Amino acid sequence: MTDPATTPERTALQRIDTSVPHSARIWNYWLGGKDNYPVDEQAGDAYTAVFPGIVAIARGSRAFLRRGIGYLVGEAGIRQFLDVGTGLPTAENTHEVAQRLAPEARIVYVDNDPMVLAHARALLYSSAEGATAYIDADVTDPDRILAAAAETLDLGRPTALILSNILGHVADHDQARSIVDRLMGALPSGSYLFVNDGSLGIDPVFEQAQEAYNSSGAVPYNLRTVEAITSFFDGLELVEPGVVPVTCWRPEPGSPAPEIVAEHGGLARKP
Repeated sequence: MTDPATTPERTALQRIDTSVPHSARIWNYWLGGKDNYPVDEQAGDAYTAVFPGIVAIARGSRAFLRRGIGYLVGEAGIRQFLDVGTGLPTAENTHEVAQRLAPEARIVYVDNDPMVLAHARALLYSSAEGATAYIDADVTDPDRILAAAAETLDLGRPTALILSNILGHVADHDQARSIVDRLMGALPSGSYLFVNDGSLGIDPVFEQAQEAYNSSGAVPYNLRTVEAITSFFDGLELVEPGVVPVTCWRPEPGSPAPEIVAEHGGLARKP
């Protein structure tokens, strides 16, 4: 039996710094999750005091992910997913949505947060027909990500690359573009890129709240213009309606008119 004092989960928990807020835990708090600490709740509440709309952005982002995966599985026939910067497990995670529609789907999650590592067992739960795996790696190390993902995914087959609210943590736009290009460059024709991030120039109150958050000691998250977010899809074939507020990307039929939020995203196919 493994000594509980040396399990990966316990080691990861020992690495968690609960003295400063963390974006993944704050996001989990906004989504109604329980995997956060008082420092995260305080930071989340301070943010919503300035900009209550952040909760709508967080939940709109998660709904966009669900609809995007539904398209990828149901219409594009994708059965492999590389989800980089997955964050803490909540409801409707990538593997849950994909394997509900296609039990044989294979998913690789990538994150470098110790709390996510501590919850890897929840992420690793898979259907019997499919597979899930977790890679402890940073988004800025695409070569490591690809090498490790190849142990679970056949990267010679079309794969969906998911970068949901992660590229904002890469301050330099050219570096972020380079990461996307390296990851997509390793995937074959027929693969897809799914990106969403907070957008600049849409809501000044959101921008004020984000500036305050970035100066709080937490890892900064950088908003980008819609044009900059759109540039991640250069050379790819955007799926209609293109890069739009996440709430406006193929909303469910019969749903209320979507609220416009300062979070843009899109989905595109590699020709």
